[in-house]
Amino acid sequence: MDLNFSNDEQAFRLEVRNFIVHNLPADIRQKVTQGWILGRDDYLRWQHLLHAQGWGAPSWPQAFGGTGWNATQQYIFEEESAAAGAPRAVPFGLKMVAPVLMQFGSPAQQQRHLPKILAGQEWWCQGYSEPGAGSDLASVKTSAVRDGDAYVVNGQKTWTTLGQYADWIFCLVRTDPEVKPQRGISFLLIDMTSPGITVRPIITMDGAHEVNEVWFDNVRVPVDNLVGTENQGWTYAKFLLGHERTNIAGIGIAKRELARLKRVAGRQMKHGKPLLQDPLFGARVAQIEIDLMALEITNLRVLAAESERRTPGPEASILKIKGTEIQQAITELLTQAVGPYALPLRRDAMASGFDGEAVGPEDATALAASYLNMRKLSIYGGSNEIQKNIIAQMILGL
Repeated sequence: MDLNFSNDEQAFRLEVRNFIVHNLPADIRQKVTQGWILGRDDYLRWQHLLHAQGWGAPSWPQAFGGTGWNATQQYIFEEESAAAGAPRAVPFGLKMVAPVLMQFGSPAQQQRHLPKILAGQEWWCQGYSEPGAGSDLASVKTSAVRDGDAYVVNGQKTWTTLGQYADWIFCLVRTDPEVKPQRGISFLLIDMTSPGITVRPIITMDGAHEVNEVWFDNVRVPVDNLVGTENQGWTYAKFLLGHERTNIAGIGIAKRELARLKRVAGRQMKHGKPLLQDPLFGARVAQIEIDLMALEITNLRVLAAESERRTPGPEASILKIKGTEIQQAITELLTQAVGPYALPLRRDAMASGFDGEAVGPEDATALAASYLNMRKLSIYGGSNEIQKNIIAQMILGL
């Protein structure tokens, strides 16, 4: 595999870099690079700018309004965006439900939803996890009972990321409780303004309102909102999870944060020398960099497979595991590097831009919150323990 970028690819990188430099709003860049909270408007402003440029959906085929970029171009775009401090695309519409609709949705569903996702006119969230069904999604109990031209949905979803902003939610629901669990699940598209839906916040360890629980009380959903065939939702769910775990690696973000770690550790002093020169600390940074290089090669291989229209397989689980471990390790070392200045700070103070002066170096202002928030990475998208089982069974044959 040739890992050297061609002249055309280098020119494309320069085009992307120049666009981001001249168009990314400074306030959004500051929030991203300092680890502050991004709001709905921040994400949508950037999506609108990308859409106006024709870059709203880097991974979509041109037939659906995407860029038609190959895997290498997509990778370059993601890397340059992360390095510049651009927000990561909210994946639930662009990278999760959209590929499912392209592959399994009806023409009417594609025409109704894909243009609005592309233009940033509708926000989606994911309705998979439940209190008793997290990594074991086959145990979902939220029911959908056919009643004429509608399904009546009852149940609860939890850990619904940014559901407080959502216009629509895609849900796994139980449509046949009498068959094998995986065979009785369907994939529904549900309007979040439907009567009977309640969204309740879950405040995480870092004090943020990022996730929610969503309750369904006799919510009527048109049968036309069923994706594909009834009771075949497990097939569509696995297809979606393959894309989610590929995207979850976060190579570009990890590179940006690793560079930040080096800057911080290069300024912090220990025994009269920069912390980065400490043999033990420096060795840990070097190991992260080596792991990140290996992960990048693996990610490129998976993207190459996608460009050949092959659905991501169990190798996506490797990306999920190692990508989350690397991101967690970086936040741990960043927190260690600034020492007591990484004490937790109030999220509302961070959002308001810190009235008054922050204590310690500017790099430390959000590190505690980032460290706490990153604890979730090894759980969502299917816990790392589950991913190891997938690798053992499907790659190692155990």
